[in-house]
Amino acid sequence: MADNVASLFRGTAAHSPSMAALARESDGVGPIDFCIPCNPYFPTPGMFDELAGRLREIITYYPSSADTITAELCALLQLPPSCVAMGNGSTELITWIDHLLVRESLAIPVPTFGRWTDQPMETGKRVDMFPLMESNGFALDPAQYIEFIRARGTRVAVICNPNNPDGGFLSRRAVVNFMDQLQDLDLIVIDESFLEFADAENDPSVVEEAVLRPNVIVLRSLGKNFGLHGIRFGYLVANPALAGKIRSMLPKWNLNSFAETVVFMLKEHGAEYMESLHLVRRDRLDMARQLSALPGLTVYPSQGNFLFVRLPVGAEGTVVRDRLLSEHRILVRECGNKIGSSSRFLRLVVRPETDVRRLVSGMEQVLYGSRRGAAVPELGTGTSYSSGTAAVDRLISETNGVGMPLAAQAAAMPSLPPAQTWPGPAPAQAPTGMPGLVPAPAPAAAMMPQQQPAARMPAPAPPQRQPMPAVAQMPNVAQMPGVAPMQPAPQMQPAAQMMPQAPPMSAVAQMAQMAQAAQAQAQRQQAPIPAVAQAPSPAAQAQARSMQPPPQAPAMPAMAPAPAAGLGQTGMPGLRNRGLTAAQVRGRTEPEPAPAPQPTGWPAAGAMYNQVG
Repeated sequence: MADNVASLFRGTAAHSPSMAALARESDGVGPIDFCIPCNPYFPTPGMFDELAGRLREIITYYPSSADTITAELCALLQLPPSCVAMGNGSTELITWIDHLLVRESLAIPVPTFGRWTDQPMETGKRVDMFPLMESNGFALDPAQYIEFIRARGTRVAVICNPNNPDGGFLSRRAVVNFMDQLQDLDLIVIDESFLEFADAENDPSVVEEAVLRPNVIVLRSLGKNFGLHGIRFGYLVANPALAGKIRSMLPKWNLNSFAETVVFMLKEHGAEYMESLHLVRRDRLDMARQLSALPGLTVYPSQGNFLFVRLPVGAEGTVVRDRLLSEHRILVRECGNKIGSSSRFLRLVVRPETDVRRLVSGMEQVLYGSRRGAAVPELGTGTSYSSGTAAVDRLISETNGVGMPLAAQAAAMPSLPPAQTWPGPAPAQAPTGMPGLVPAPAPAAAMMPQQQPAARMPAPAPPQRQPMPAVAQMPNVAQMPGVAPMQPAPQMQPAAQMMPQAPPMSAVAQMAQMAQAAQAQAQRQQAPIPAVAQAPSPAAQAQARSMQPPPQAPAMPAMAPAPAAGLGQTGMPGLRNRGLTAAQVRGRTEPEPAPAPQPTGWPAAGAMYNQVG
């Protein structure tokens, strides 16, 4: 498989290779799938056994008409069939929405599901892409999005809730307000393909609103929720006029016999389906916790059945993807071909804990080698990261965004003498050109060559030259070959070095000095302000000079270790990693409550979404 991995991914424009193609390249056994976002807990093993037992019948005969299958689904959802149109996957419905209802322009936040950008462009429409900012955790601000739509004059607006690939979520109130503000548009589409995995609120769907509004369509998936992508079925909900317009263009037998069989099986397995959603939500929190423990990896909040992660600095997403597949048989979604994203981002589908442990182990080996916590190697030739400031880029590339504490730097410098006390104020640091930042540390490979393999570290930029200290500050100048010792000027020496302690005085001299000190103390107590000390007599100065030993060079100041609290994950004092972590996951983060007793049969339409969790 290793030789064909790259070619398989190059042959796909906007998606990963199919599982069938990957299985053909590996003797019929596919990898662990962290790429395709479907439900791993549904259908149940018993349902699969039933499908297997009916396989001959299913693939031999024609299915019923789409109207018959739609009527059965609407009976489960308690929706009027006139408001529902079923398609051969949500992609078929997106295609017909574009052909029939999008006249000139469509707005969509990016990054998002690729068909919402590609389909309108393929038919010559203008696609207005509203960028979701990484600095804001890819969260969508509806007010700013509305301003963008008004400024562009867009006639169709789309929101994916939760959004794919980042899992961003809007509350039901926010979505309804968005529809109210844009009720004059030709069309508003709310793509709820992943909404049943959300647990931020009990009833987030706007299906009921769509039935009552003239310009709103809600799109929903069945393959993702039921873990059956291969069957290809989904549906939309709208007022009868909009739904009927789409339904009239669909082929009479656009749904296959597998879709019909599953839809008619669902009424007996409603409780198992709701339990599967509960398990996915539980696994999402646990998976986010495990991934956020990897050094340098950022996990973004998600309400879908997937997590959006940013790789550490220096890691190339395509190489990480290929090595996970070829070396560990793990398939992940690298997001470099998604508009608004880059190859530093992966989308990882939520899976059971056993699979997640294998994913975390594989990523540790690919990203850090055999030692967990080691610097992340540059896995490719170049990276899309650039801060726009050369000094910051050099610091991050040399330390992988973590930095090296000053105490560790001091321990790694063999030429420094033992630390001594500096008699005067601490010398000021040399300017770096960036206020508030210390000078960039020397490359780690230069200080500790035995611990930093050159093959795993990015090539460091030429280090900045640091100002050299004055000769008077160099230790043991006289011992350096070829350098004559220099006598520092008296005014350059600290006062404590210029006047060393005199030899012991005689008893008479000591008594005279004590009397002089007592007299000076009395004068200070009587005067309103401190009196200026009298200069010593010329005779005393001459006596002091005669007893003064030869001057010596002052000691090198000790390098104080940097306080631990001042270093964040960026390696820059005072700055901390601003990326979101698993602790900031939207929705429920407290322990799961005890599940309520489940009703028998399929849940009612008004409560079918998110009854558990």
